[in-house]
Amino acid sequence: MDLEQLHHLYKEPSISGRYITLKDIEPILNRLNKNSELNNIGKSVQDRAIYSYQIGSGKIKIFLWSQMHGNESTTTKALFDFLNFLHSDSDIAKQFLKKFTFLAIPMLNPDGAFLYTRANANDVDLNRDSQNLTQPESKLLRNTFESFQPDYCYNLHDQRTIFGVDTTGVPATLSFLAPAYNEAREINENRLNAINVIASINKELIKYLPDGIGRFDDSFNINCIGDTFQSLGAATILFEAGHFPDDYAREQTRKFVFMSLIVSFQSFCENDIVINRLSEYLNIPQNKVVFYDFIYKNVKINYDGIEKITNFAAQYKEELIDNNVCFNAYISEIGNLEGFFAHHEYDAKGATYSDDESNFPKIGQKANFKLDNSINYVNGLIKN
Repeated sequence: MDLEQLHHLYKEPSISGRYITLKDIEPILNRLNKNSELNNIGKSVQDRAIYSYQIGSGKIKIFLWSQMHGNESTTTKALFDFLNFLHSDSDIAKQFLKKFTFLAIPMLNPDGAFLYTRANANDVDLNRDSQNLTQPESKLLRNTFESFQPDYCYNLHDQRTIFGVDTTGVPATLSFLAPAYNEAREINENRLNAINVIASINKELIKYLPDGIGRFDDSFNINCIGDTFQSLGAATILFEAGHFPDDYAREQTRKFVFMSLIVSFQSFCENDIVINRLSEYLNIPQNKVVFYDFIYKNVKINYDGIEKITNFAAQYKEELIDNNVCFNAYISEIGNLEGFFAHHEYDAKGATYSDDESNFPKIGQKANFKLDNSINYVNGLIKN
């Protein structure tokens, strides 16, 4: 099975980039609603519709949800690619529909998606509301979980560009976690089932991302939805879609998420998840916060009349401006930066820093500056 070709065939062409809203996905949902698979299950804080989509007739129940955080849209794109695949004439798709019943909430937080915020319209992180259930979106997710009674939950997220695979200097393009179900982080049957699925995904995806797959931190927090659903007896798998080199639109990462979904369900069909694969899972390197978007090394600065050589880093902020997500670079750290990596790195080789206000960088200012008064950096990048 050529996974990359499969994605090329079923990639949903109407959505791309980072800013994916309810307005973008409703036409796709309506188009895919061929046999009453689509249901309006409720409303968000700002009265936007929240939909579920159910397809398949198999005994194994799979519950998937995306955009719990409104500004995490990569897995939403991949989920629609997967739904397109399920509607194909592929023998594998037909096999999946016989073995599984899929229930997806493609956009749990449509207000956050519109505002391009992590939280919902009440400024609540839905992934910290699984116990108190203070928000309508949290209640809808829990009600759907309880009525569907899934065997497996797929908790689909994005992660920031700051994450790398351990200290290898490779960005964590995909990261997975079988969340803990108790403080002791013990492994029961449900958690082991999730672990086995992740190990199966990793075994195949390392062929495409040989160094780019990480394992997310499993600190227990019962307020997080994955930990809650794991504790309630459903094997839960966290997906974190991260950075692939030069892919800030996350279109390459989208492909890898799609491939991971296909591989995970194929592993069920091949009975590949019944083996205890804990050691394989634990061998997946852990995520670490080791990346900046930009690092500038060996820069000469003049601070209060004293010249010295230093390094500094800049990080993109994703800012919604006129319905477009703009990546604006701001200086975020100054100093040694030992142990950190960058998606873009420059060696100034002792060139002198200057900007419109001073002769040294300041944390929080935009990354617009010059080196030796001749090399111009705008929004973090050299301006040709």
